Amino acid sequence: MHEIINPATEEVIATVPGTTPAEVDAAVARAARAQTAWAALAPGDRARQLRRFATAVDEHLEELAALEVREAGHPIGNARWEAGNARDLLDYAAGGVERLTGSQIPVSGGIDVTFHEPLGVVAVIAPWNFPMPIAAWGFAPALAAGNAVLLKPAETTPLTALRLAELALASGLPEGLLQVLPGAGPVTGAALVEHPGVAKVVFTGSTAVGKQIMAGCAAGVKRLTLELGGKSPNIVFADADLERAAATAPGSFLDNTGQDCCARSRILVQRSVYDRFLGLLEPAVLSFTVGDPTDPATQMGPLISAAQRERVRSYVPESAPAAIRGEAPAGKGFWYPATVLEGTPDDRVAREEIFGPVAVVIPFEDEDEAVRIANATDYGLSGSIWTRDVGRAVRVSRAVAAGNLSVNSHSSVRYWTPFGGFRQSGLGRELGPDALSAFTETKNVFISTEETK
Repeated sequence: MHEIINPATEEVIATVPGTTPAEVDAAVARAARAQTAWAALAPGDRARQLRRFATAVDEHLEELAALEVREAGHPIGNARWEAGNARDLLDYAAGGVERLTGSQIPVSGGIDVTFHEPLGVVAVIAPWNFPMPIAAWGFAPALAAGNAVLLKPAETTPLTALRLAELALASGLPEGLLQVLPGAGPVTGAALVEHPGVAKVVFTGSTAVGKQIMAGCAAGVKRLTLELGGKSPNIVFADADLERAAATAPGSFLDNTGQDCCARSRILVQRSVYDRFLGLLEPAVLSFTVGDPTDPATQMGPLISAAQRERVRSYVPESAPAAIRGEAPAGKGFWYPATVLEGTPDDRVAREEIFGPVAVVIPFEDEDEAVRIANATDYGLSGSIWTRDVGRAVRVSRAVAAGNLSVNSHSSVRYWTPFGGFRQSGLGRELGPDALSAFTETKNVFISTEETK
């Protein structure tokens, strides 16, 4: 049994049983049976069922958001967006069902066509930082492409996933098609990764665990998508709109209390405007509202757990050169204040993913040095570039080794554009117009037109 704890109050709000390897085996068998019938449906019928699921999510949006607040500590405004994002992903994926077309390739002696065949049973191992949206990143396109899905939520945040599965059934999806299997990663997760009946694994989480899953999938040459860690740069050039860059910077590393693989936790500022930028950044950070997640005015809630808070603290010793330090509620809850440090590219806080409301500000001299510092990491997930020079924006965007970059913005994720990382930030792409194809195999068929004699 896993106790589910409200991060804002430290109260136990539920207990959820873990799924044993034997139960995983039975779930795979159920999923395989459901998938065969699901894939045989006419594309229009499959799309209609997914839209009904999306409607059910929309009708229960407030309930799902409230669950997210309780189990993850997210501010209610963020949680409503997350529930809406799961709904939108289902709608978007439903639109792709009837557009999952193959190709007709010119060849001699006949015709050649390709088909996108569903993989079968897909395992989606979702994280605790964005439980609903990232689960839907996997299950929405996988279902749309004709697969069955076994969703393993994080141990700390299974409640929204369990409720989504109930809504799927109530909206008419076949029993066994979308199953939620709570449990510990080394038990339930490992059983899914190793099961011969699982055709693909989609994992979002730490790079260390991603490497273990990749090794586990190798034995069966299993298809795999990984969305892993990040240490994203926020590059501010002297010619940028400094007021806007400073005003928006707090949200880029404090949203979700910094528990975001896309967090811009390295703020690189051109030296000639470094002091001015820090002066503008301080009031913006200090005005970021921290408090009760149920209050619509709250912008930042608690960290997910006491263990995560201790991890964040380990990066900010009492002697750390904090340029800016905010406040956090006292008493119960896993609170940590917004913190901005000054540092160098070689500092631990500039190299490792913290996953908390901490950023480090680093000066640079010119464009070449900004790119060198930005790329001085094992990761390559996201980042921002602030400049009024369009040519520089293009040059730096091409030079920074990251999968998702924004110019004069901190936007990283839109369900209609591809998302994924370079280097140790992941493998493959999610979302966007090709999302369904990632859950299919391409089958090539040649039909001879030569006359039989």
